[in-house]
Amino acid sequence: MAVEQGAKPIRFAVLTPNEGSTEIIDRPIIAEAPIAIEYNGIGYAVMMATPIDLQDYAVGFSLSEGLITHPDDILALDTHQSELGWILRIQVPHENAEKVVARARQRVSESSCGLCGMDNLEEVMRPLPPVTAQIAVADAAIFAALSALRSHQTLNAITGSAHAAAFCAPDGAILMTREDVGRHNALDKLIGALANAHIDISAGFIVLTARCSLELVQKTILANCPMLVTISAATDLAINIAQKSGLRLVSLARADSALAAMPRNG
Repeated sequence: MAVEQGAKPIRFAVLTPNEGSTEIIDRPIIAEAPIAIEYNGIGYAVMMATPIDLQDYAVGFSLSEGLITHPDDILALDTHQSELGWILRIQVPHENAEKVVARARQRVSESSCGLCGMDNLEEVMRPLPPVTAQIAVADAAIFAALSALRSHQTLNAITGSAHAAAFCAPDGAILMTREDVGRHNALDKLIGALANAHIDISAGFIVLTARCSLELVQKTILANCPMLVTISAATDLAINIAQKSGLRLVSLARADSALAAMPRNG
């Protein structure tokens, strides 16, 4: 889906400190819409997201939720635009649908954070598998990726309000990027896009234009990506979970410095 479909022109009055003549401009604003996700006719979640790259989003969300293990587990996928938003109708095998029913019982509402609807604290803090992938990434590669990231943020260049998730080779070259109004959605879109393109996520690292909270670390670990770099700072829980699972976490990553969480025994 074209990037332009992720933005809508809105008319604004330009305010100035001197309260002089007011300029009227039309400016692209990022699109945000409810995205209802259904599996085999069962309503699972409603997320607020930018309605572009929805097929990637459907796959990435399904992988992050543990409802599928491979894109081929999705037997059919229909994206339908309604008057109020979008509906993603996903068909999965019977055994996968059982997971949907079990997880749906633990959700009472939903938001873009991916955790707010869970009413079971043990489910939120569920044990995560260790990250088995290992790559060697020099510090210079991290800063090379950060330096190149802006040129890959096409939706943000138009609107100034899109988060980006970028997949990078070990040398820092950006191989793929997805954008969304929500940082969690951008990451799910990237995970889905990589899976759809048969690109091994364990062979590179991810850069996010966001603060690093628990759910972003969880998604990265479940995808078996060995390294996550975030522009803003990480929470204590995100660092703790990353250390437990062996995810290399770099946060507050700027052009001249970054913070690398030390190993638990460091």
